[in-house]
Amino acid sequence: MPIPPVNGTANNGTGERLVYYNPRLDPKNFLEGPLSLNPSTRLRQMLARPGIVVAPGICDGISARCALEAGFDCLYQSGAATTASRLGQPDLAIATLNDFSGAAQMVCSIDPTTPVIADADTGFGGPANVARTVREYVRAGVAAMHIEDQVQTKRCGHLMGKQVVSREEFLTRIRAAVIARDSIPGGSDFVVIGRTDSAQVLGMDEAIYRLKLAADAGADVCFIEGVRTKELLESTVNALAPKPVLVNVISGGLTPSFTCKEAEQMGAKIIIFSLVSCVAMVHAVRAAMASLKKTGTDWSSAKGMDPKAFFEVMGLNEVISLDARAGGTAFNVV
Repeated sequence: MPIPPVNGTANNGTGERLVYYNPRLDPKNFLEGPLSLNPSTRLRQMLARPGIVVAPGICDGISARCALEAGFDCLYQSGAATTASRLGQPDLAIATLNDFSGAAQMVCSIDPTTPVIADADTGFGGPANVARTVREYVRAGVAAMHIEDQVQTKRCGHLMGKQVVSREEFLTRIRAAVIARDSIPGGSDFVVIGRTDSAQVLGMDEAIYRLKLAADAGADVCFIEGVRTKELLESTVNALAPKPVLVNVISGGLTPSFTCKEAEQMGAKIIIFSLVSCVAMVHAVRAAMASLKKTGTDWSSAKGMDPKAFFEVMGLNEVISLDARAGGTAFNVV
């Protein structure tokens, strides 16, 4: 199996730069043919072909169902949204690998062919922990994960006061993820995304340089957090070409609220909207609770959605169909 270089600027003694390359994962291999039923392979096909990959942030089964109903063909499991929905806590490295992988297993099971890109924070520890994270995510059905260069006591990338580890420690995380992926029996197409939060700490030049090193170490996609302008995103894309670049848009965050079309025009290959579901949920649930408290009824907040209509959004008809095809009669009337 291909092994990442000892470090991102290593050479073989002749001055030649060592760059990870796995011929099986060359983007050229994913340009043609029908979209795979395997979510990791499907994501690689989407990355290799024209068009931007749009992944709305989901935080639970309800938001995942709504995103699929709206027609999205890729989902993003946000670390902030997962921490909020599962623990009711802020994005301050409070959630663990078990929290993240448990959420991923549930989300990926809803439509196993739809790629899910999952936040993996800092990998939850050293190289062995990073490798375990990859294996757990692959087992859960995740198509891709991003791993970052913040210190272990990290925070949301759009908060102030971030700290980052050294280049070498960041590359150790990337190499561990790549080695773990390439060690999976049968060959995995799992996508490793290198993310840097160093732009706000050490400047854009350092951020781009770190992503170049991550790409050399085997990262399939580069993710620069908190890019503040159109010009900076365009220069980042150009500097990292031909590696695909992911941009994260959070309303009110460090990055402008680029539309999907605008991000595509700037050269980004993936755009994620991390908090689109959980922020909307806060507004909706706050309004519903305030209305119930004031009026003593949930009639207005339900907006005419009865229990059956709600369960239909959650897949009721698929369950009824399965039961009938299997010869069951439990749901002849619901």
